[in-house]
Amino acid sequence: MAFYAAGSDHVQMPPFETFRDAESYYATLAHEMTHWTKHTSCLNRDFGRKRFGDEGYAMEKLVAELGSAFLSADLDLTPESRADHAPYVASWLNVLKNDKRAIFTAASHAQRAVVFLHGFQNAGSVRADAA
Repeated sequence: MAFYAAGSDHVQMPPFETFRDAESYYATLAHEMTHWTKHTSCLNRDFGRKRFGDEGYAMEKLVAELGSAFLSADLDLTPESRADHAPYVASWLNVLKNDKRAIFTAASHAQRAVVFLHGFQNAGSVRADAA
Protein backbone atom coordinates (compact mmCIF):
# COMPACT_ATOMS: atom_id res chain seq x y z
CA MET A 1 0.00 0.00 0.00
CA ALA A 2 1.00 3.56 -0.64
CA PHE A 3 0.49 5.89 2.32
CA TYR A 4 1.86 8.76 4.35
CA ALA A 5 2.43 7.87 8.00
CA ALA A 6 2.21 11.03 10.09
CA GLY A 7 3.48 9.39 13.28
CA SER A 8 6.80 8.39 11.76
CA ASP A 9 6.64 11.16 9.13
CA HIS A 10 7.39 8.99 6.13
CA VAL A 11 5.90 8.04 2.77
CA GLN A 12 5.57 4.32 2.10
CA MET A 13 5.40 3.21 -1.54
CA PRO A 14 4.94 -0.29 -2.95
CA PRO A 15 7.66 -1.53 -5.32
CA PHE A 16 7.73 0.27 -8.66
CA GLU A 17 6.95 -2.91 -10.59
CA THR A 18 3.62 -3.37 -8.80
CA PHE A 19 2.18 -0.36 -10.62
CA ARG A 20 0.43 -0.55 -13.99
CA ASP A 21 2.92 1.93 -15.45
CA ALA A 22 5.42 4.61 -14.48
CA GLU A 23 2.79 7.36 -14.67
CA SER A 24 0.65 5.56 -12.09
CA TYR A 25 3.63 5.18 -9.76
CA TYR A 26 4.60 8.83 -9.96
CA ALA A 27 1.02 10.10 -9.66
CA THR A 28 0.63 8.01 -6.51
CA LEU A 29 3.96 9.27 -5.18
CA ALA A 30 2.85 12.85 -5.89
CA HIS A 31 -0.37 12.21 -3.95
CA GLU A 32 1.51 10.82 -0.94
CA MET A 33 4.16 13.55 -1.05
CA THR A 34 1.38 16.15 -1.04
CA HIS A 35 0.09 14.48 2.14
CA TRP A 36 3.63 14.63 3.54
CA THR A 37 3.62 18.44 3.23
CA LYS A 38 0.94 18.63 5.93
CA HIS A 39 3.50 17.69 8.60
CA THR A 40 4.26 20.35 11.21
CA SER A 41 7.84 20.62 9.94
CA CYS A 42 6.57 21.41 6.43
CA LEU A 43 3.35 23.39 5.85
CA ASN A 44 1.59 22.43 9.09
CA ARG A 45 -1.77 21.83 7.37
CA ASP A 46 -4.64 20.62 9.57
CA PHE A 47 -8.31 20.37 8.69
CA GLY A 48 -9.37 19.10 12.09
CA ARG A 49 -9.56 15.42 11.21
CA LYS A 50 -10.97 13.47 14.14
CA ARG A 51 -11.60 10.10 12.51
CA PHE A 52 -11.19 8.20 9.26
CA GLY A 53 -13.65 9.44 6.65
CA ASP A 54 -14.76 12.66 8.35
CA GLU A 55 -14.78 16.06 6.62
CA GLY A 56 -11.22 16.85 7.71
CA TYR A 57 -10.07 13.56 6.20
CA ALA A 58 -11.98 14.23 2.98
CA MET A 59 -10.54 17.74 2.70
CA GLU A 60 -6.97 16.46 3.11
CA LYS A 61 -7.64 13.78 0.48
CA LEU A 62 -8.95 16.45 -1.88
CA VAL A 63 -5.80 18.54 -1.33
CA ALA A 64 -3.60 15.50 -2.01
CA GLU A 65 -5.50 14.59 -5.16
CA LEU A 66 -5.32 18.14 -6.48
CA GLY A 67 -1.63 18.30 -5.57
CA SER A 68 -1.06 15.07 -7.47
CA ALA A 69 -2.93 16.47 -10.48
CA PHE A 70 -0.91 19.70 -10.40
CA LEU A 71 2.40 17.82 -10.09
CA SER A 72 1.37 15.36 -12.81
CA ALA A 73 0.62 18.28 -15.12
CA ASP A 74 4.02 19.80 -14.31
CA LEU A 75 5.66 16.48 -15.23
CA ASP A 76 3.49 15.96 -18.32
CA LEU A 77 1.99 12.78 -16.84
CA THR A 78 -1.51 11.60 -17.70
CA PRO A 79 -2.30 8.82 -15.23
CA GLU A 80 -5.54 6.92 -15.66
CA SER A 81 -8.28 7.38 -13.09
CA ARG A 82 -8.78 4.40 -10.79
CA ALA A 83 -11.93 2.66 -9.64
CA ASP A 84 -10.93 3.07 -5.97
CA HIS A 85 -11.23 6.84 -6.31
CA ALA A 86 -15.05 6.64 -6.24
CA PRO A 87 -15.31 6.62 -2.41
CA TYR A 88 -13.03 9.66 -2.25
CA VAL A 89 -15.17 11.51 -4.75
CA ALA A 90 -18.27 10.78 -2.66
CA SER A 91 -16.60 12.20 0.46
CA TRP A 92 -15.45 15.28 -1.47
CA LEU A 93 -19.03 15.89 -2.60
CA ASN A 94 -20.13 16.07 1.04
CA VAL A 95 -17.41 18.60 1.81
CA LEU A 96 -18.25 20.65 -1.28
CA LYS A 97 -21.98 20.65 -0.46
CA ASN A 98 -21.28 21.90 3.06
CA ASP A 99 -18.77 24.57 2.04
CA LYS A 100 -19.09 26.27 -1.34
CA ARG A 101 -15.53 27.60 -1.06
CA ALA A 102 -13.95 24.24 -0.18
CA ILE A 103 -12.62 23.64 -3.68
CA PHE A 104 -10.82 26.99 -3.62
CA THR A 105 -9.40 26.27 -0.18
CA ALA A 106 -8.25 22.81 -1.26
CA ALA A 107 -6.72 24.14 -4.48
CA SER A 108 -4.88 26.85 -2.56
CA HIS A 109 -3.44 24.31 -0.11
CA ALA A 110 -2.52 21.98 -2.97
CA GLN A 111 -0.71 24.79 -4.77
CA ARG A 112 1.24 25.64 -1.61
CA ALA A 113 2.21 21.95 -1.33
CA VAL A 114 3.38 21.89 -4.95
CA VAL A 115 5.46 25.04 -4.49
CA PHE A 116 6.95 23.55 -1.32
CA LEU A 117 7.84 20.31 -3.14
CA HIS A 118 9.26 22.22 -6.10
CA GLY A 119 11.60 23.89 -3.63
CA PHE A 120 13.45 20.57 -3.32
CA GLN A 121 14.02 20.31 -7.05
CA ASN A 122 17.21 22.34 -7.01
CA ALA A 123 18.13 21.46 -3.43
CA GLY A 124 19.09 17.92 -4.50
CA SER A 125 17.16 15.99 -1.88
CA VAL A 126 14.27 15.91 0.53
CA ARG A 127 14.91 16.25 4.26
CA ALA A 128 17.19 13.38 5.28
CA ASP A 129 14.82 12.24 8.05
CA ALA A 130 11.84 12.16 5.67
CA ALA A 131 13.46 10.07 2.94
